[in-house]
Amino acid sequence: MPVKTPRLPLAAATIAAVIAAAALLAGPGPLRTPTAAGIVPISAAQPPSPSSGPTTPAPTASGTAAPARATPGATPPGTRPPVVDHGPRVGNKVALTFDADMTDAMRYQLRSGAVRSYANMKIIDLLERERVPATFFLTGKWVEQYPAVTRRLAANPRFELANHTYGHLAFTPDCYGLPRIPEREMTADVARTFDVVAAYGGRQTRYFRFPGLCHDRKALDALAPLGVTVVDGDVVSGDPFAKSWRPVVRAALDGVRPGSVIVLHVTEANAPMTDEALPHILAGLAERGLEPAPLSEVLGQS
Repeated sequence: MPVKTPRLPLAAATIAAVIAAAALLAGPGPLRTPTAAGIVPISAAQPPSPSSGPTTPAPTASGTAAPARATPGATPPGTRPPVVDHGPRVGNKVALTFDADMTDAMRYQLRSGAVRSYANMKIIDLLERERVPATFFLTGKWVEQYPAVTRRLAANPRFELANHTYGHLAFTPDCYGLPRIPEREMTADVARTFDVVAAYGGRQTRYFRFPGLCHDRKALDALAPLGVTVVDGDVVSGDPFAKSWRPVVRAALDGVRPGSVIVLHVTEANAPMTDEALPHILAGLAERGLEPAPLSEVLGQS
């Protein structure tokens, strides 16, 4: 599994695609007809019951307990986490990863009725119907907003669950306009999200993705107690607020190679074309002889 040293800026080829994700805080994208299944108002959301599926040891209340060595993405606590873009460039496996963002601004849009859904059920339906493996990077607030959907993800043995912070705040200055989390709160924020996600069972991991893919040495040092692997991605689809599915498909397929990690979003109102793009992405991967696999398998950690 290729590991790289911490970096300050994103690669130039990634900036244009990533910058659209920062708009998630600015307000809703184009509204589309939502699927009601699993969408629970904030005031009605209830704590989940632990899944009966396979589980990993839950973190302690502080989130700093050493995870089981068998957990994908686990690294020795107390060391700066590795940062990976992709797996080995061999074989034919690639990872489809879906970020589930949720900010306070997005929750306000839901409460006010300006947005009906940040959970794209058409994506989940397609992945389940076609038996496609995927890895979901979940924010804690998205999990709390959509407990039934999270329970459904955790129940699928082809889906892995990973960490995308609690409230999608930036961990560095000047991260495409995202509000910044105080440095002293970084560790607790990520630990809290592991605790929230762990309650659902399923295929838990110690993979973590920064909002906007923005990180520096201070941000990585803050994660050292948690024993994680930071996953960026080498193929950024640019799906947030896309107005057509075609550019998303081009971005996902143009640079894909064996071992690639493709970054997509499952936040329906803010990534309204992803469900239309996904069948074309899957077809394009098949034409290239590439096969979706869980992130842990692509990174060689399964």
